[in-house]
Amino acid sequence: MTQVIVLNGGSSSGKSGIVRCLQAVLPDPWLAFGTDTLVEAMPASMQASDGGIEFAPDGEVIVGPEFRTLEAAWIEGVAAMARAGARVIIDEVFLGGADSQQRWQKALGELRVLWVGVRCDGAVAAGREVARGDRITGMAASQADVVHQGVAYDLEVDTAHAESMECARIIAVHVK
Repeated sequence: MTQVIVLNGGSSSGKSGIVRCLQAVLPDPWLAFGTDTLVEAMPASMQASDGGIEFAPDGEVIVGPEFRTLEAAWIEGVAAMARAGARVIIDEVFLGGADSQQRWQKALGELRVLWVGVRCDGAVAAGREVARGDRITGMAASQADVVHQGVAYDLEVDTAHAESMECARIIAVHVK
């Protein structure tokens, strides 16, 4: 039985919409956590220090050692919830590509995980970014491809060609 679904995609690729739709279509309750959840939980000072997380004016995201320490603890905590019986959907942005996936793979260990790539053409994601108005311009385009480099998936969906609910239904078929 699938215990964890990991959705990886760039900013404004449509992951959060897919997560909400998955929670609606999957028969059992699933908890949803994302990298935004982690960043929002951190003190504001983490966004003002070299050791934390920095969002550059061009959309680049730079993370330091203090962020990595808290991120590692958070990943272990999410994995512990799944091991304790919660079914979990993770909304992630693998800025480090394969290295980011390996951090999750190590923590999730023996759990049954469905790895899903959420792809979206950079221009489409950039348009969504502007429409949302709550993102740094350039983040979507800069992340569209880099987050998938070296990452292995069980399944991929493309939100430039399918709505969130359609993507969620495709993913749900693979949840066993």
